[in-house]
Parts: sequence; C-alpha cells; structure tokens
Amino acid sequence: MAKNADEAAAAPGRPRDGRIDAAVLDAAAELLVDVGYSRLTMAAIAERAQTTKTALYRRWSGKPELVHEAAFPPATTLPPTTGDIAADIRAMVVVARDLFASPVTRAALPGLIADMGADAELATRVHGRFAEAFGAVHTRLVEAVDSGEVRTDVDADRLIEVMGGAAMLRLLLDPDAVLDDDWVEQMTAIALHGVQR
Repeated sequence: MAKNADEAAAAPGRPRDGRIDAAVLDAAAELLVDVGYSRLTMAAIAERAQTTKTALYRRWSGKPELVHEAAFPPATTLPPTTGDIAADIRAMVVVARDLFASPVTRAALPGLIADMGADAELATRVHGRFAEAFGAVHTRLVEAVDSGEVRTDVDADRLIEVMGGAAMLRLLLDPDAVLDDDWVEQMTAIALHGVQR
C-alpha cells in the first residue's frame, strides 16, 4: 500500500513536512474560534487540515499543546529596545495585549489554563515556549538597572506577570473586553510606577 505524503515525510531520517504543521495549526485556530476549546477535537483538526490524527500526535502530545502553539505562535517576540524604558515597557504591554486579545487566544485561554493546571509537565513545556521573550525582558531590565533607569530591586519575572497577567485576567473576567490604547497607557503607567526610581 502506498504511503500518504505525511507518512512519507515522517519516515526515519526524513524531515517533517512543514506544510502539514502549518495546515494543522491553521485548522486548530479556525476551529477554536468556530466551536470553542471544549468542543474542539483532534479528529476535527485532522479532518480540517486534511491529514490524520496519527500525524497530529506525531507532532504534539495532545490537544492542549497543539492549541497552545496555535494560540501563541512561536514568532511572538518583543520589538528591539529603544533605550527609553518607558517606550520599551509600553511596547511590552502592546505585545501582551495583542497576544491575548486575538480571537484564537480568547477562545483557547480558559480551557488551556485548566489543562495546564492539571498537568505540570504540560505547563513546563508551554512555559518553555516563552523563554526567549521572557529572556529579552530580563535582559532589558538588567540594562535599565545598570543605567539607573529603574530600581535595583525590580524583578523581571514580576514585571512579566504584571503585563501578561493583566491582559489575561482582563479577558478571563470579560471575554468581550476591548483592550484599547487607553488600556495600554494605563497599564504602562502602572508598570512604570512600579519600576522607576
């Protein structure tokens, strides 16, 4: 029996077919918005992506990990620093706002939080996907401490929690909330007040 394209691509020593990855992530994102997290199934994602459940499980451990990648793309990065801590923190708030305010993330968030709370290994893998962005915030704060822009006792992890957590909580409390420029300015002011000398 002839192998399908995915089975051939997954053979030992052959690279994974990136087109299938993209099709699966697109399908998951579309279905999240259409049916919501609780009604989303791996079978439905495979059917929408025109592949097999086996292909999905070859790439992701299960629905939570697949959905996390669909809702929080690996390309999520911070813009280059400007040398002005106020502008840089505002840019960080905008990234958090844009990340959590997308329709896909709004649909995924409640279910993902529940699944990550029940699976410590999943939570660790998911957090690891943000390591680069978190590292960039830490590096910027070290520079800001060295230059005297912020207090020496400022903790990068706490700043990340303030910015990302604020956007996440706002949307959990009010899924239809609009995180507009006024919200960005208020969160920036709160974060700056907490870090500056």
